Amino acid sequence: MRFRRVQASPTVRRERPGPPRPPYPDVAVVGSGIVGAACAEALTRRGVRVAVLDGAPLASGTTARGEGNLLVSDKPPGPELALALASSARWPRLLAELADEGGEGPGERCEYEAKGGLVVALGEQGARALAAFAATQRTAGVTAHGLGPDDVRAYEPHLAPGVSAAVHYPQDAQIQPVAAAAALLAAVRRRGGTLRSGVRALGVERGADGRVTALRTSAGPLPCGAVVNACGPWAGRFARSAGAPLPVQPRRGLVLVTAPLPPGTVRHKVYDADYVGAVGSGEAALRTSAVVEATRGGTVLIGSSRERAGFEERVRVAVLRELARKAVALFPVLGRTPVIRAYGGFRPYTPDHLPVIGPDPRVPGLWHATGHEGAGIGLAPATGELLAGLYAGERPQPDPRPYRVDRPGLGLAEEAEPCSA
Repeated sequence: MRFRRVQASPTVRRERPGPPRPPYPDVAVVGSGIVGAACAEALTRRGVRVAVLDGAPLASGTTARGEGNLLVSDKPPGPELALALASSARWPRLLAELADEGGEGPGERCEYEAKGGLVVALGEQGARALAAFAATQRTAGVTAHGLGPDDVRAYEPHLAPGVSAAVHYPQDAQIQPVAAAAALLAAVRRRGGTLRSGVRALGVERGADGRVTALRTSAGPLPCGAVVNACGPWAGRFARSAGAPLPVQPRRGLVLVTAPLPPGTVRHKVYDADYVGAVGSGEAALRTSAVVEATRGGTVLIGSSRERAGFEERVRVAVLRELARKAVALFPVLGRTPVIRAYGGFRPYTPDHLPVIGPDPRVPGLWHATGHEGAGIGLAPATGELLAGLYAGERPQPDPRPYRVDRPGLGLAEEAEPCSA
């Protein structure tokens, strides 16, 4: 076979191929904690190119200082409970999907345990209030079983005799938060996403039309079409630097860890009914309540405290003593158990106690996923699904309107206090 040589037209100019264009992400997620990881996972599952950045080691902030609670028991009917119920159903399915995709068992590594929760009352007045609260939750889809004093012992034999009533919540569960975040981030990487630690986010760059064109970082600008603010307690600072202030403030909490106890000493997540009031309180002053639960390793985690004191990291012995006293009032056996360590962290607090999820109309291309306070571990899967669904133009569930950035309860005129981290 003979080939005829064809000469290019003199009007056609041949150019040498240039260097390949870097695979810039569609979305840059700022924050590698459980909420940022869940958003990145849900986006990459929809084929979105994602980069996750964090100024600190991955998942080393609020996520690393939590107890891993996945709770519906502490939430009254409303938007937060809707998000919690969606996440409660999503967590086991999500772990199964990650196992199918990666060929491993993240559910086991993440120590997911559907152990259920037990909320107890120490007096007749508390028992009546707890029963009324559980009744309202049932109308919203929560499974709640009322227990009398004799029934309580079958669930928790080591509870104090003063417990007069309790409600069992089988939908409550527990997970190891850092392992869970790591499993989500591993899925992001498998799908082609990038993870970068030690890179601080400094703000955003915007085009002539006002839309986000890049994330400004300590390593230089990162071109992208959208930025997700998943900075947790530091979300207020980043939002200001991006030109869209948010009233997100840190709310500090402390946890005690005991030496390992025999299996079955504490079988559920157990807390007194005062915990619900502490969670919903907007006070800046210290609030404490008894929260007790065991880990797979046998140690017992004791909380809970809430205090708005900025980014003050000092651990106060008086707070730890109060936590221990209330825990022993529930489980006298703990009075003979050594405490081996204590740790604390900051939770992202908003004035109306609801997270901020979705786009920011003030800066097109800026999105938020923050403000979950102490419920971020439990609310993460539904948060990621909601944000990714909105980004992809899907019809999201649950209703996204209560979490929008321009809702009246957020009070955008009030800026968060300066952040030092």
